Amino acid sequence: MRQLFAAVLLLLAVLQSGQAGVMTKATLSQKFPSPYIVGDKDTELPVWPIFKQEMTSIELIGYVYESIDFVSLPGFAGAPINLLVALDAKGNFMDVQVVSHHEPVFLEGYGPQPLINFVSQYKGLSLTQNITIETGTRQKSRMDGNNVRIDGVSKATASVRIINQTLLTSSLAVARKKLGFSGSHDPDQIARVKTNYFETLTGAQLFGKNLIAHLALANLEVEKAYAGSLGEGLDTEGSADPDGMFIDLYSALVSVPSIGKNLLDAASWQRLSERLEKGDHAILVMWGGRYSITPEDFKPGTSPERLSLKQSGLPIEMRDLDLELKLADGTPLSPENMKVFRVIAQTGLDLSKPLELSLDVKREKGMVYPEIIRASFPYRIEVPERFYDVPAGDNKTWVSIWQQRATELGVLAGALLILSILLLQQRWLTANARRFTVIRISFLTFTLGFIGWYAQGQLSIVNLTGVVHSLKASRGLAFFLYDPMTVCLWAFVAITFFLWGRATFCGWLCPFGALQELVSRVARLLRIPQIKVRRSTDAKLKKIKYGVLAAILLSAWFAPEVSDSLVEIEPFKTGITLYFVRAWPFVAYAIATVLASALVYKFFCRYLCPFGAGLAILGKLQLLKWLPRRAECGTPCQTCKHSCDYQAIRPDGKIDYAECFQCMDCVVIYHSDTQCAPRILQAKRGMTIPIRPVQASLGAQ
Repeated sequence: MRQLFAAVLLLLAVLQSGQAGVMTKATLSQKFPSPYIVGDKDTELPVWPIFKQEMTSIELIGYVYESIDFVSLPGFAGAPINLLVALDAKGNFMDVQVVSHHEPVFLEGYGPQPLINFVSQYKGLSLTQNITIETGTRQKSRMDGNNVRIDGVSKATASVRIINQTLLTSSLAVARKKLGFSGSHDPDQIARVKTNYFETLTGAQLFGKNLIAHLALANLEVEKAYAGSLGEGLDTEGSADPDGMFIDLYSALVSVPSIGKNLLDAASWQRLSERLEKGDHAILVMWGGRYSITPEDFKPGTSPERLSLKQSGLPIEMRDLDLELKLADGTPLSPENMKVFRVIAQTGLDLSKPLELSLDVKREKGMVYPEIIRASFPYRIEVPERFYDVPAGDNKTWVSIWQQRATELGVLAGALLILSILLLQQRWLTANARRFTVIRISFLTFTLGFIGWYAQGQLSIVNLTGVVHSLKASRGLAFFLYDPMTVCLWAFVAITFFLWGRATFCGWLCPFGALQELVSRVARLLRIPQIKVRRSTDAKLKKIKYGVLAAILLSAWFAPEVSDSLVEIEPFKTGITLYFVRAWPFVAYAIATVLASALVYKFFCRYLCPFGAGLAILGKLQLLKWLPRRAECGTPCQTCKHSCDYQAIRPDGKIDYAECFQCMDCVVIYHSDTQCAPRILQAKRGMTIPIRPVQASLGAQ
């Protein structure tokens, strides 16, 4: 057993190599030594203030934080990238470092140095600048007005873009709440599109109601913007035709159904919708004239240099979707004069505030080192109030999350009600073996598919370590409210502890447990040999999970950075949360635990699961011995003991409720005239079998 436990810890060490834990004040103080002083962690926002001592005074100069506390964008490997960011009081990046990542190209490919070089470029840049990423040979200067270009990493385009968005999104959240950016605007309380609201509008009505923003510039108007500057008179073509059209620009927020569905044909709307994630926005831009927002060197899928988007003074990234679309009348839009730009949900774009677009025009004077002179032409998109929902001013973020997931929660509530009825009607449920098997497999499939993979309702040991961390820091447990599925499952589990013990969750509602049992059933259908562990060995192996639980909870209190590694003994995150899309060691471990259950029934649940161990301990609150037994159970009949795949029935016939998973196979046998030996014997003698119900008996066996 010691060797197995050591092997598990060794595997965890391999899995967690390169993984950093949650930052502490002591760790940050080492990263920001004198004359800097790291203050105590903020009680309302997960940031640490940074002070600097100047002579006899101490001045607040900025904040340091981990990006994962604000945004969790999945990286290329499916796991989020965590950055350590230091932001000064003016919104400038003091430092950016990588805390943890699972990007394959920076693990098995290039190694970490290109990633370190990439994030180091942000030092000294500002949130108020438009930051774009370039790959390949640089032919333009790093600074171009308010636009900044930084070098990307070849063959790692997706990873560096995710890093860029992670950095900007988390930093904007801090800047809005701590630095006064956007007038104390709270990104968690933004107005969102009413996806189920639609009104039919003609093209003329779209223009008449200002749902399509229009910017028309003649050559003379552009020239006036350069009057008195070094750029005056440089546009010879425009000077020759002052009344000619410089650009005729149209923009519309086509992610709003009443705009997009009326402006585009059905196929184009469908194609656009498929490219947007929940909460994303799309801006359709069309133009004519001699000036284009996409110069000849524009690369599809990138951000436009000549068109920028801001809100409340802060830049918001938008990126080309590279789509071909048609107008509602079937007219195709030329890619040379049309682009659709996506604004992802994490940017916090607020529809109740104007979208501040700006057309950027630049002129160059000189040949070798030309001087760049810029002129900007702003215009706005404003969305009517009837097209969006605005959270109430005193509405907490978690309330809106519960509202958004109302349908999922309704389905879960219905499923829990059905499960409760089935368990309360135990006699009916188990009276027919075939019916019971169909019901159980169906419910396990629902648990895996809906509760697990779809609704992400996998309870985990992380829930318990989160409680430990909060208690140690004297914080509340309000963070649970941001995950309504977890709250509802915990509420149901807490109630059923008193009735049926830990088995209701472990046997019916655990997605990873359901996956193991379904794999085991398939293995038996394929006649894969099953390993029956000796009872004495099984009893010893079952103690491992309690040791793992103790190690995790103790480390959560005394060494949180260690517990962040130890919790990875659970393959739940890999197999359920991330759909097995993760760095290969994690995937290999998760698959190994699943395959092990094909040979040893629910191997992980029985021997390694720390969460199951915690529920087993809490299951001591169980009041009812609710699974029926007979006097003959154990003496002389051993049928149920030999049939129990969990080996949770003792030789004396009593059920070890701490190790019982409520599969109810023994109850099916109990009611069977063909499997229960006492019933068979009594039937041969022509006697009626007395059934001794024990559901109302107090105290767990």
